[in-house]
Amino acid sequence: MTDPAWYLVHTKPARETTAAEHLERQGFAAFLPRIRRQIRHAGRWRERVEAMFPRYLFVRLDTDVDNWAPINATIGVSRLVRFGNRPSVVPAGLIEDLRARADGENIVAIESAGEFQPGRRVRVVDGPFAGLEGIVQAKSARDRVDLLLAIVGQGATTRLSTHHLVPC
Repeated sequence: MTDPAWYLVHTKPARETTAAEHLERQGFAAFLPRIRRQIRHAGRWRERVEAMFPRYLFVRLDTDVDNWAPINATIGVSRLVRFGNRPSVVPAGLIEDLRARADGENIVAIESAGEFQPGRRVRVVDGPFAGLEGIVQAKSARDRVDLLLAIVGQGATTRLSTHHLVPC
């Protein structure tokens, strides 16, 4: 008898949550890591929670004991990812790391890729300074940076939300 392992499930488009719910109703342990993203819609920034890996989720099972055939017929599931006749095992360390960084709703905190680090050149895309370029001086509060802008030949420092900036 083997120990249970995590396997990869390919879902139908935008059906990750539905697939996870239906797998759990059947008694499978499913894990759907999600992330928070800021999106711009109708001129406003909104936060959206979405699958960390679009169209994929993880299921824990023992392939020698569990009947995993029903997974492919589960609502929202496209198929269990396989190589040959056996499902593809996901490294346990990956799932442990994701679960350790996830909150109670399986939302994983991800760090910024560093695009707004001090010294980085950015362009303001929204607000009264839209169109101006500047240099990030320092990170301040969450999602805010101190920015050095060249205004009328003079340097001026202002604090802006990172949602109003794009890297140059």
